[in-house]
Amino acid sequence: MSTALEDIRETLGAYFDALYFCDVDKLESVFHPAAVYATPDETPLLHRTMAEYFPIVAGRQSGDFRNDVRRDHIDAVDIVSDNVALARVRCSIGTRDFVDFLTLVRVDHGKWRIIAKIFNIIEPKR
Repeated sequence: MSTALEDIRETLGAYFDALYFCDVDKLESVFHPAAVYATPDETPLLHRTMAEYFPIVAGRQSGDFRNDVRRDHIDAVDIVSDNVALARVRCSIGTRDFVDFLTLVRVDHGKWRIIAKIFNIIEPKR
């Protein structure tokens, strides 16, 4: 039997894979259908539903196609309770780097899913 941390790391690995390969089916498997996607780095504040977010990912050219070097990393995971966790992760899409703050909930017979993604955009230094 796996631990909560191992299960969360598995969900985060699938999240990174989904972003890198622009795999919406995999992305749907890690996000709760009612998840929030937002960043205060856009003006006005950018907020999307999953129905709005998934087609954007589907329309991207994947990092795999561009032969981008993967730079995804789990900085921290805080297991708050039996069914809530917070993760701080980093990844890159194209020339932009991101710090994602992911709130995960345990649902669907013990599966950890992302219920909120709040992220910070780190523009490349010129």
